[in-house]
Amino acid sequence: MRILHTRTLRGPNYWSIRRPKLIVVRLDLEELAESPSNTLPGFYDGLVQVLPSLEEHHCSPGCRGGFLRRVQEGTMMGHIVEHVALELQVLTGMTVGFGRTRETSTAGIYQVVVEYKNEAAGRYATRAAVRLCQSIIDTGSYPATELRTDLADLKELQANAALGATTDALVGEAEARGIPWMELENCDLFQLGYGKYQKRVQAALTSSSNVLGVELACDKGRTKAVLENMGAPVPAGALIYSFDDLEPTIENLGGYPIVIKPLDGNHGRGITIDIRSWQEAEEAYDRAKEISRGIIVERFYAGRDHRILVVNHQVVAVAERVPAHVVGNGAYTIAELVEQENQDERRGNGHDNVLTQIQLDDSTDEMLARQGLSVDTVLEMDQLAYLRATANLSTGGTAIDRTDDIHPDNVWLAERVSRIIDLDIAGIDVITTDITKPLKEADGVIVEVNAAPGLRMHLAPSEGVARNVAAPILQMLFPPDTPTHVPVVAVTGTNGKTTTTRLIAHIARQVHAAVGFTTTDGIYIGDHLIEKGDTTGPQSARMILQDPTVEMAVLETARGGILRSGLAFPHCDVGVVLNVAADHLGLGDIDTIDQMARVKGVIAEAVHADGYAILNADDERVAAMADRVAGKVAYFSMDAQNPLVQDHVRDGGIAAVYDDGHIVILQNEWVHRIEHVTKVPLTLGGRAPFMIANALAASLATFVQGITVEQIRAALRSFEASAQQTPGRMNLFNMGRFHALVDYAHNPAGYEAVGGFVKNWSGPTIGVVGGPGDRRDEDLIGLGQLAATFFDHIIVKEDDDRRGRPAGEASGLIVQGIGQVPDSAVSHFIQLDETTAIEWALDHAPEDALVVIFPEQVSRAIEIIQKRDPIVDDANPALLVDPADESSVEPMPVGS
Repeated sequence: MRILHTRTLRGPNYWSIRRPKLIVVRLDLEELAESPSNTLPGFYDGLVQVLPSLEEHHCSPGCRGGFLRRVQEGTMMGHIVEHVALELQVLTGMTVGFGRTRETSTAGIYQVVVEYKNEAAGRYATRAAVRLCQSIIDTGSYPATELRTDLADLKELQANAALGATTDALVGEAEARGIPWMELENCDLFQLGYGKYQKRVQAALTSSSNVLGVELACDKGRTKAVLENMGAPVPAGALIYSFDDLEPTIENLGGYPIVIKPLDGNHGRGITIDIRSWQEAEEAYDRAKEISRGIIVERFYAGRDHRILVVNHQVVAVAERVPAHVVGNGAYTIAELVEQENQDERRGNGHDNVLTQIQLDDSTDEMLARQGLSVDTVLEMDQLAYLRATANLSTGGTAIDRTDDIHPDNVWLAERVSRIIDLDIAGIDVITTDITKPLKEADGVIVEVNAAPGLRMHLAPSEGVARNVAAPILQMLFPPDTPTHVPVVAVTGTNGKTTTTRLIAHIARQVHAAVGFTTTDGIYIGDHLIEKGDTTGPQSARMILQDPTVEMAVLETARGGILRSGLAFPHCDVGVVLNVAADHLGLGDIDTIDQMARVKGVIAEAVHADGYAILNADDERVAAMADRVAGKVAYFSMDAQNPLVQDHVRDGGIAAVYDDGHIVILQNEWVHRIEHVTKVPLTLGGRAPFMIANALAASLATFVQGITVEQIRAALRSFEASAQQTPGRMNLFNMGRFHALVDYAHNPAGYEAVGGFVKNWSGPTIGVVGGPGDRRDEDLIGLGQLAATFFDHIIVKEDDDRRGRPAGEASGLIVQGIGQVPDSAVSHFIQLDETTAIEWALDHAPEDALVVIFPEQVSRAIEIIQKRDPIVDDANPALLVDPADESSVEPMPVGS
C-alpha cells in the first residue's frame, strides 16, 4: 500500500457538515487492489491480536463486533485502514468515530476519510494505520514496541497541541452558545465571533481587559500598595532590590516567620513561605532573584490558600488550594507514594489535565527537610507530608471547591478589589484560617491579585462541585441579545460566482458601511483591494471574518477550497448556489456532475437553522439540494411559472423570478417588482439572460437579509458589468467601429451563457477562444462545438500555463470540436499566443463587429483593449432597449 496524498479538512466539507475535522488520504492499494481481507492468510487473527479493542466498532452491521465481522467476511484494505486509524486515536484518549472509505474512478485507489481531534495526531494515525496493516499482511503481526511507540507519539502530539484548560473551556462554552471561534495563527490568541462583533481571548485575558489593570496586577508591589491605601487587608511587608536590605527588612517585620517572593513571578515560581531562619532567608532570596530584580519580603500568615475568581466584578467561584502532598500507608517511601500518586489518570504534564504530575526536585527536598523527612522516609499510616510550600496546581497541588462556603463580607471585599485594580477577570489569592468568616476575624489577608487567572481549579476541582466559570466570561463578552457575528453570505456555483458576489456586496453597501468580500480577483473591504489574486478559498474567507471593521461578509466559495480544506466557517446566514455544470471534472476525484453537485451543496447544507439557502429552481441538481438544507429555502428562476417556485410561494416561501421583463420577488401574496432589466446595466439591456439570473440571486440573497426593495433597486441601477466593478465578467468596450467583449468563461456552460448574448448581436462576431489544459479532452472538444454555433470567425489560442499538455494539444481538441458541427460556415485558425491572438482580432474586426475574448489573464486582455482608447459612453445605442418594447426583452433559459 502507498499513501499518494493527504489532505486536512477543517470545516464543513464534501464528506460531512457536522464533522468538520477530517483527514482525507488517497491510498493506492497496489498489489492488494484485488485482495479483500478474507483472502489474506492470518490477517484477521493478527489484527485482532494487535488491536482487540476493534471489537467495539459497529460499522455497517450496526452492532458490537460488526466491523470485525466485515473483516472476516472480506472487506478492502482501505476500509480497514480507516478503522485502525480511528482506533489508534481512541486508545490515546481522542474520542473519534466518523470515517468513510470510497474507491475512486481509478481502480485500486481509495479515498480514506478519518475524523481527528488534533490535526497532527490525525495525520500520524493514518500513516501508522497503513504501517500496522502492512506489517500484519507481511508478517502476521505488528511489534508491541512499535504499537507502544505509536500510542506514545500520538499522546505527545495531542498534548503539544492542546488548547489548555482555560482556553478549551472558553471555546467549548462559545460552541455551546453558537458563537463561532477561530485561532489566530502565530498570535496565541483566539477570536470569538466574526467581524466587528468579535472578541479576543488569550486564556483568561480578554479584549475587554484593562491594560492598566493588567499592568498593575503584574506588579505585586504596586498592587499591594494600592490595596493597602484603599484599606484592604494585605500582608505587612516591603519591596527590596538589594541583599543588604534583607536583614533590616526582616527585623522591621518583627522577625520570622516570613515569605520571600519575586516581584514579577507567577505560578508560584520563586516563592518561599514560612521561612524561619537566616539561612533559609538567604536561599529564598537567591531563588527569588533568579525570577525578578525586585524582591517582596512579607510577614508569613498561617492559614489555608484560597483563590477567589471574580468575573465582571462578581464572585463566580472559590477554591481552596492544597500544596502537593502524599499520605502515608505505613509501607511506601515518599518517593514511592509520589510515583503512585502520579499514576492518577487525572494527572498530566502542563495545564491540560485536571491535575499536574508531581516532580521531585530540590524544592521538594527542602520542604521535606523542614518536616524532618526525606524522599526515602516511610510515612506512617495517614501521616501527611507536604512536597511543596506553595499550593499552585502547576506544581502538583490540588483544589477543593469552596464557592458555597465563602462569607458574604469576603465576597464583597473580593468584588471591591477587582474594581480597585480594574480587572474584568481577576484571581484573588487569600490566606485565611477560615473562609466562612470575614478576613478581619480570621487574621486573613489578600496576598495577590492575578490577571488572566487559570480556570482549571474551578472547572475540575479535586473535591467538590465543578463550576462552569467559562459561562460568566462569555456572558460578559456577549451579553444577552447582543450579536456575536456579522452576517455571512457564501456564494458558489459553476458560473456567475464572482459577479453575484460583487453584486451582493454592492447591494449590501446600501446598509453596511464596510462590506468584506472575496472573489477570484481579490479580497476587498469596501472599495479597498486588500489582496489581489484568486481568493475564493478558506484562508481568504478567514481574513474577512477576522477583520474587526467588517460589518457583513460576502464570500465567493470555489470548489477547490471546499475539497482542499472545507469551509472557513461552521455556518453561514445565506448560502447561494447558482448552478452546477460540467467543469473541473476529473480533478480531486470529482468525476461526475452529481459529485460536483455534492461539492457545491456543502454551501446549502452549511446554512444556519435561521438562515436561507438561495437555490436555482431552473437547475434540477441545485433545486434538489433543498432536501439537505437545515435552514429555510428561497428559490430564483428565469421562469415565473416554474412549478417548483409556484408551489413554494403558495406554501409561504420566498422566491425571485424574471417576469414580464422585471426582476420580481414573490413573498406570500406580495409581488415586489424590483426593476425592469433594461434599467439594470449588468444585464446589458436585458440581452444577457445569465446576468439576469445573477441579479435575481443577488436580489433574493439581500432581501432575506432585510435589505429593502428600494435599496436593492438603487443598487441594481448603479452596478455595471465593467472592468472596474466586474473585471472579466461581460465587460463590453466601444472601440468606435466595433465592440469588444471580455469574459472569463472557461467551460461549456460559461460559453453557452455568453453565446446567448452573442446570438443577439446584429453584426459579425469573432471569438478568441481557448480552454484550460487540465480539462478533459471531451470538455475542450465541447468548447469548440459551442463556439462554432455562435461565432462567424474563431481564433483558437492557448493559455500561457498549459497545465501539463504539450503546445497545440488543447487548441487541436477545440478545432476538432469546431469541425464536428454540421453545416457550420464558421472560419477558424490557430494562434497559440494569447496576446497575438487578441491583437489580430482587434486589428481585423470589421464594421459593427463584436469581438469576444475568453482570456486566461483578464487584466492583460483589458490592458490590451485600454491601450486602444475605447470610447467611454453612458448610452450605447447598440445595447439600449426600449422598456416599452416588451418583445425585445424575452425570458431566455440560462446555461445550466
